[in-house]
Amino acid sequence: MGAGKTTAGRQLAAGLAKDFHDTDHEIERRTGVRISLIFEIEGEIGFRTREKQVVDQLTRLANVVLATGGGAVLDADNRRCLAERGIVVYLHGQPKDLWYRTRHDKSRPLLQDADPLKKLQSLYLQRDPLYREIADIVIDTGRQSARALLYQLLPQLRERCKLSA
Repeated sequence: MGAGKTTAGRQLAAGLAKDFHDTDHEIERRTGVRISLIFEIEGEIGFRTREKQVVDQLTRLANVVLATGGGAVLDADNRRCLAERGIVVYLHGQPKDLWYRTRHDKSRPLLQDADPLKKLQSLYLQRDPLYREIADIVIDTGRQSARALLYQLLPQLRERCKLSA
């Protein structure tokens, strides 16, 4: 959450002439409501059920760049779909940096907490090993821009694509 998946993903897709999809945006498009309302009405379990269906469908598409929600890796089937159907890039960020980026964002249901930094630290401990389990490439985001991320990522993707071709 806050690592820059959507921003970097859009720019990467444009640079590679691929379609861009974001699982959260797709869920909002399909339901006609914001993720925060889904969390409010259906809870996290309801949201994760919708997310699992969207991840399965979008990972079946060819020539796409896909940004998932931060918690998509919690589901083993999602991890399998992502790992088997594409090249997985983990935009790794430290909780303090992620908090800095998201501190004013009221649209993130999991961060509507008395201590959002503590929540991010907890999510990090839970999710980081799962991201690393499936990641083909890990990029440390730090506080750099999406453009700087792309300069690091593109050579690694090109090399990875050569190896798998």
